[in-house]
Amino acid sequence: MRRTLTVILGGGAGSRLFPLTKYRAKPAVPLAGKYRLIDVAISNSINSNLRQIFVLTQYLSGSLNRHVAQTYTFDIFSRGFVEILAAEQREEGGRWYQGTADAIRQQWQTLRDFTDIDQFLVLPGDALYHMDYRPLIKQHRESGAEITIAVNTIERKNAHHFGLMALAPDTTVTEFREKPKGDAMNGIEAPAQMLKEFGSDSPPGDTFLASMGVYVFNRDVLERYLVQTDHVDFGKQIIPDAIENYRTQGFIFPGYWEDIGTIQAFFDAHMDLLKEPPAFSFSNPHRPIFTRPRFLPNINITRCDIGRARIAEGSNIEGATINNSIIGLRTRVQEGALIEDSIVMGGDWYEPRDLDGKMTLGVGPDSVIKRCIVDKNARIGRGVKLINEKGLQEAEGDNYIIRDGIIIIPKGVTIPDGTVI
Repeated sequence: MRRTLTVILGGGAGSRLFPLTKYRAKPAVPLAGKYRLIDVAISNSINSNLRQIFVLTQYLSGSLNRHVAQTYTFDIFSRGFVEILAAEQREEGGRWYQGTADAIRQQWQTLRDFTDIDQFLVLPGDALYHMDYRPLIKQHRESGAEITIAVNTIERKNAHHFGLMALAPDTTVTEFREKPKGDAMNGIEAPAQMLKEFGSDSPPGDTFLASMGVYVFNRDVLERYLVQTDHVDFGKQIIPDAIENYRTQGFIFPGYWEDIGTIQAFFDAHMDLLKEPPAFSFSNPHRPIFTRPRFLPNINITRCDIGRARIAEGSNIEGATINNSIIGLRTRVQEGALIEDSIVMGGDWYEPRDLDGKMTLGVGPDSVIKRCIVDKNARIGRGVKLINEKGLQEAEGDNYIIRDGIIIIPKGVTIPDGTVI
């Protein structure tokens, strides 16, 4: 594994996750109460004994850069590192990354100095999955592939968000269509025999093979594309071209995989964590997901009715009812509050209980929160009802946004006492 370098793409604006990406890059969005999205890709790489990792950042990268720097430190006797490569001005000029491939091109001057590297593992920084990359790299080497793409299944209703492909029986990629819509999907549906390899019982006509955005490139092939072409994107340009000119293989990954690209996907992935058993586990001792240690006190729960929930450390829950919800770090929930089918991300700091009569961080007394995402450092007043009273699918207000019927309270917002949304 020492001859493989990991490159994680963390520079996207994540516009479909707005307003969660209003103040942060998409890979820095909080996940499951205490993690960040970027932790998944980095942890998968570390657990695969791939410990030379670069994270490419660009858009609102301050909190992402800080999180990576504070979390991933190796001892001085290790060859491992997790290092940020940010978009920057150079002597020969500089610009924002124009696409996934252009991000690596602009950092190639640094990456090419690793002369003992034979393969580059390119990963997205915004997906939820457990994956050991060693079988992927092993197949890549043994098959003689020059490019290998990890493949999972996707239903028709969501397929237009992904690169779709067709595989020959030997997993050679024979066709690739980037984010096709409508009739452009026809003829590339996954055959029943291929679905069996994924353990899927979905109807063949409604299921496709999707790129996970996980690639293994031979060094020489990646360098040719970066140096000798002006291609800026893997899915739109490089992969379709590679099918014609290089040995391009698919790697079948049958496990749980969720691309966190939209508010609905973000919400659904969190609700999946609350199932029994959860669709994705953070408690696998053999494949832990790492994050920044915070040294917070135990959770304090007093006179509460709690059904299915995940509550992060440092939280204080007093006389509340919580069901099917995720409660993030340092969350204060006060007497009589009801939280149901929701994600409350918590706070970055503690506040005294009495702020001279001012509203404190967290959820106030007698408030009701249903099917809602409350971002960090929000103040929800007394008797507030976040219930989507009008049943809207899409809406925007002064201090809230509704997407896919889900209420989102942006980071740092205050919802006054008695507000009904």
